[in-house]
Amino acid sequence: MRPEFTPKLFTLWKAGIPREQFRADVISGVIVGIVALPLAIAFAIASGVPPDKGLITAIVAGFAISAFGGSRVQIGGPTGAFIVIVYGIVQQHGIEGLVIATFMAGILLVLMGLMRAGKLLKYFPHTLIVGFTAGIAVIILTTQVKELLGLRMGALPSGAVQQWMAYAAELRSVNPWAVALSALSIVLVLFTPRITRYVPGPLAAIIACTAVTWGFQLPVETIAGRFGAIPQTLPLPDLPRLDLATIRELFQPAVAIALLGAIESLLSAVVADGMIGGRHRSDMELIAQGGGNMLSAVFGGIPATGAIARTATNVKNGGRTPIAGMVHAITLLVIMLVAAPLAGRIPLAALAGILVVVAYNMSEWRSFVSALKGHRYDALVLVVTFLLTVVFDLVVAIEVGMVLAAFLFMKRMSDITDLKPVLTEGGAVEEGETAVPPGVRVFDVSGPLFFGAAQKFQDVLSEINDRQRVIIIRLRHVPMVDATGMHRIGHIVHQLERQRKAVFITDASPSVAEELRAQPWFRPELLQATVEEVVKADPAQRNRPVQ
Repeated sequence: MRPEFTPKLFTLWKAGIPREQFRADVISGVIVGIVALPLAIAFAIASGVPPDKGLITAIVAGFAISAFGGSRVQIGGPTGAFIVIVYGIVQQHGIEGLVIATFMAGILLVLMGLMRAGKLLKYFPHTLIVGFTAGIAVIILTTQVKELLGLRMGALPSGAVQQWMAYAAELRSVNPWAVALSALSIVLVLFTPRITRYVPGPLAAIIACTAVTWGFQLPVETIAGRFGAIPQTLPLPDLPRLDLATIRELFQPAVAIALLGAIESLLSAVVADGMIGGRHRSDMELIAQGGGNMLSAVFGGIPATGAIARTATNVKNGGRTPIAGMVHAITLLVIMLVAAPLAGRIPLAALAGILVVVAYNMSEWRSFVSALKGHRYDALVLVVTFLLTVVFDLVVAIEVGMVLAAFLFMKRMSDITDLKPVLTEGGAVEEGETAVPPGVRVFDVSGPLFFGAAQKFQDVLSEINDRQRVIIIRLRHVPMVDATGMHRIGHIVHQLERQRKAVFITDASPSVAEELRAQPWFRPELLQATVEEVVKADPAQRNRPVQ
């Protein structure tokens, strides 16, 4: 098996895992499992599905991602990034449609890994990622206002703008007990880690809020009150039924899940590498993420990906091998089998408070502000992606953001490409070079000559007069020329030769020279090594019209 397609667990197990490290991984896995419990439930509810779907995902997908992934410490499971997509799919296609889309996304992720697309995802612009991540944070906050305030209202409409309008119409039904529990939850999540590192903030929040709610019989909605009792067993596996019509209908949501899952998981793996000084296998990670999502769908779960916060918790508690992630999944399974009835007493306001902190951490507002102060093109991609995510949906935001980023990148590359004539006719082109005699004109090109900048070559013709019999196009600072650029060069050569001028191309890099030789209009005498070589040639030959 090739190293890039070998799970990290297999490599580490073969090399031997020290007993002390194994013990540290088990302890870290138990801690991460406890941290993941309220998050898995909260992400599921915020996504519009029953709470057990989040637990199933964290157990099944989390175990598979750790066992077969390309990272030593990655923790997989449901994340806040998927709330937007999952909620929209459930509203439009129901839970069955979500399961099918998740299964299809898993297949796409496996294919991406097999095609070694892991390294290609690094070309997603940073501003695009910051933009849609901040947009997702705003939407998570928006979806939690109902639970934060304890509003008595029906199902939320899809769309952040419509949801805020619905909240405005129901403000008179605010439940002060729910507001107090939400505030308590937020405070505990934020400040518990400053008091002790042995009790995770989200766990402290749900224990305290659940105890207060149950002890004082507060009139607030709980998980069991809305969704019924949480099942204490995993469901039987059931393969989704795929047909051509269903694939066509759910292909776009599946692509969105796959892209977001790939980006989030690889970002999390990169962050983890920085924390432990390791190096993940991106393609194997994508394959494991795909397999994890397929298994999650088979058991009726929701999309999963690498969770940055839980991965960081794993590292901070001593986890250094995939065993920690596997133990995290087993811990959640034990909790589900033993303590599911107790989880049903958790007030929804407490989970909303936890998600508010998640949304704040996801917003990366410092990166957002920093990008806004950067180049105007980067700021434009950021703002457009952010607004499209909030107002429309994540799929549209990623599609438009990528296209916009590509166009603006081409514009910037075109701006830095320069083609200018050397003005010192009769003198040296540069200090130390052979003098350029009268009748010879040198054009210095710098920057990539691709289709976005190729039109600048047309300006060469307007810079040439009848007294200039020899034209030299110097490509010394041209790293690449695409097909359109080559076509423009050929057009210029043809036009100048029709005017009975001799044309030479000099100082081309080996790769550009090779491309030039492959063109149908190319002749060997066109390409010369340097300007000096052309100038020192026989003047009679130099000024002879090219037939």
